[in-house]
Amino acid sequence: MDGEDVTDRLRSLEVNRLVSHIAKIERVRTRMASLQRRMALEKGVVMDGRDIGTHVLPDAELKVFLTASPRERALRRFREMGDNPGVTLDQLELEIGERDRIDREREIAPLLQAEDARLVDSTGKSAEQVADEIVHWGLASLRTISAEEK
Repeated sequence: MDGEDVTDRLRSLEVNRLVSHIAKIERVRTRMASLQRRMALEKGVVMDGRDIGTHVLPDAELKVFLTASPRERALRRFREMGDNPGVTLDQLELEIGERDRIDREREIAPLLQAEDARLVDSTGKSAEQVADEIVHWGLASLRTISAEEK
């Protein structure tokens, strides 16, 4: 952000606890969707978000609905937090479940899988296994799209 790497702050407990509440604000969602659509015009972009395939880029060539159990996601986040997480694994799992509930129930662009998105459940899989699965499926989809265009 403005030349500063803020990756660690994006994964903080504070952001995690607030993001779903901020995501319910229509003005914020509208502005973010506009910025994301502008970025996508250049093609060759991978976007991560809970409404990318259904709201932001419903016509995207490739859509993946990546999921994992709340426990798995909590465990991953807990490990990311290091030696002093400031939260228990069980508490983190509850917070993740609550965030999912809030996002599924919001009026504007709720969390749901696009009809044409590929479901990839990463529970029990390594990042490499998930990446391989997505790349394999993505390449097959690109070949299909290319063949249809001919």
